Amino acid sequence: MAINFLNKIRFTLLAAALCVAAAAGAQNRDVMSAYQRNMQPLLEKVMNAPTDNERYNANEQFVQLFEEALNVEGSIHWKWDLGTYVSVLTSSDRQFRIVTWPVVRDNGEYECFGFVQSYNAKTEQYDVYVLHDKSDEILSVNEVVLEPENWLGCVYQELVETKHDGKEYYTLIGWSGVNALTQRKVIEPVCFRGTGSKPQFGQALFRREKNLRRVVLDYSSRAMVNVRYDEQVVRTYENKKVKKKGRTINVQVPKEEKMKMILLDEIAPMLPGMEGLPQYYVPTGTEVAYIFANGRWELRDNAQGRLDDRKLNKEFEPLPKTAPAYKSDL
Repeated sequence: MAINFLNKIRFTLLAAALCVAAAAGAQNRDVMSAYQRNMQPLLEKVMNAPTDNERYNANEQFVQLFEEALNVEGSIHWKWDLGTYVSVLTSSDRQFRIVTWPVVRDNGEYECFGFVQSYNAKTEQYDVYVLHDKSDEILSVNEVVLEPENWLGCVYQELVETKHDGKEYYTLIGWSGVNALTQRKVIEPVCFRGTGSKPQFGQALFRREKNLRRVVLDYSSRAMVNVRYDEQVVRTYENKKVKKKGRTINVQVPKEEKMKMILLDEIAPMLPGMEGLPQYYVPTGTEVAYIFANGRWELRDNAQGRLDDRKLNKEFEPLPKTAPAYKSDL
């Protein structure tokens, strides 16, 4: 009898706890839904208002509301539905979420805005960092480590997650319109030092040049340059010794493999004498690839993706396609 009585108490307490949790989840859903409803008309103005003043005023309010929403407990699990203008990318381990979008000025220049919402192991909470686009002030864009206060503004279209020796590596692929003449593609690692939550953009993971911390392609606004992470069949070459006419010689033997890679177009000036002027840079027709191996992105100059010829430019993705199930999802 005593055991049955204790079991009844345990069941009652469990049921009460589940009711409280369900009520808290419902309350959070209501709060986040309210934020999203209030943000939507502001976003419409950011996208479509006729003047710079109106767009920037709406954006200021949008930033304020978004920051408040991201600071709501449990908001990391909220699935934002803000259309394709705002990119929301979340790592599969929920270490961080990055939100980015552009404001386009009347003169065709772009300024990007965003947030990083990242886990702080010390406090066991998520911290929120506002990203400040300082593109015009950053020198040697391929070589510097950047932080939220001085960020190379872009809209991130894809988050690539790789592993080596039990360590997670995060690499972002982004785009910016820059101005009326030039646009930009960026391949940029992001990391979080120690147990802290503050993001650092740019790591020396590229085996190409000694100080290369990100890959930046600046090119003509009229051109289409493709950069994406994909599984492709690539052709590589390996050296083999063969006998020919009684002699042993080295020859390069082609080999095809299917693997995951960041595949990108090479770019170059349209004509000689235009070097250093990005508004005249266009694809050469050759693709190269970065393949993740031993904790680094290795450049394969002779890699050619040819699995299919579908359209390569991706729309901004609101959420990863395969986010893991979490018990506390709102």
